[in-house]
Amino acid sequence: MNRTSLPLQRRNFITLLGGAAAWPLAARAQQGEPMRRIGLLTASFDADDPEMRSRIAGFVQALRELGWSEGNNVQFDYRSGAGNANDIRKYASELVALADVILANGSQAVSVLQQVSRTVPIVFVQVPDPVGAGFVDSLARPSSNATGFTSFEYGIAAKWLELLKEIVPAIKQAAVLRDPSNPAGSGQWGAIQSVAPSLGVELRPINTRADTGEIERAVATFARRPNGGLIMTASAGAARRLDVFIALAARHKLPTVYPNPYYVAGGGLVAYGPNVIEQYRQAAGYVDRILKGEKPADLPAQAPTKFELVINLKTARALGLEVPATLLARADEVID
Repeated sequence: MNRTSLPLQRRNFITLLGGAAAWPLAARAQQGEPMRRIGLLTASFDADDPEMRSRIAGFVQALRELGWSEGNNVQFDYRSGAGNANDIRKYASELVALADVILANGSQAVSVLQQVSRTVPIVFVQVPDPVGAGFVDSLARPSSNATGFTSFEYGIAAKWLELLKEIVPAIKQAAVLRDPSNPAGSGQWGAIQSVAPSLGVELRPINTRADTGEIERAVATFARRPNGGLIMTASAGAARRLDVFIALAARHKLPTVYPNPYYVAGGGLVAYGPNVIEQYRQAAGYVDRILKGEKPADLPAQAPTKFELVINLKTARALGLEVPATLLARADEVID
């Protein structure tokens, strides 16, 4: 995102909040309550991304239920780096100067925020390994200015390969779309490798940090082999190119398992992962507690507890697949 797009971000965010952010400060002061400021920083998504807007809507609604109302006792300051490292640092500095507490989406956002400040409270979501990244000392006792909600535990990656084998029993090889520079990438890759021999599946990694042309060539080469499928591992970079990967899977008729339900809403075949909007609602609870005086260092970081299996039957038909009834029965949502 470039600097000239910030006004559009603010307009979108104000619309999301029902227009209350446009209230003049004088009107806010008349409410008789101290105005608190909550910063929101995402490093990967654009401000007008539908998935990001849904997450923020869940966060804002949960805060309303806890008594925090925009224009009454709280003001939101939203920034999106959209993958631009310079903008992410700039916006992190802005929010540290403005906010009482900051909601951070993703490891890159947390990392930059902690480089700027080790005192302003941070509540994170969609961070795969906060201990390994050094954001917290431990999940039970963060002992830092950050706490929050991890995006998954590594064992879930093994489930992705199991799902691929279940939906297409003839699968003999799987290309694993992964970002090798992602701190969580090795954990996901290792979990998938751990079950591949017992399922009789040969694995091939494809680097999602490569340019689009290189990825397209790698997938096309893989697709020439029979009985193949894809697994998309979780990474911010892959999420930014969601449409590219879904289109490649469709073009080469490769059944693909994704790490987040919103991939399936965009045309992917099947996904298994945490309910991210629920985590944003949980994050609102932590923000509420921090605004009331608790410290992030004393609030345990939590792994997801609610996972969703989502299947797109329209995509299955396009691939010529019949989804097993046992799998449909377990699905939390079926898109048709």
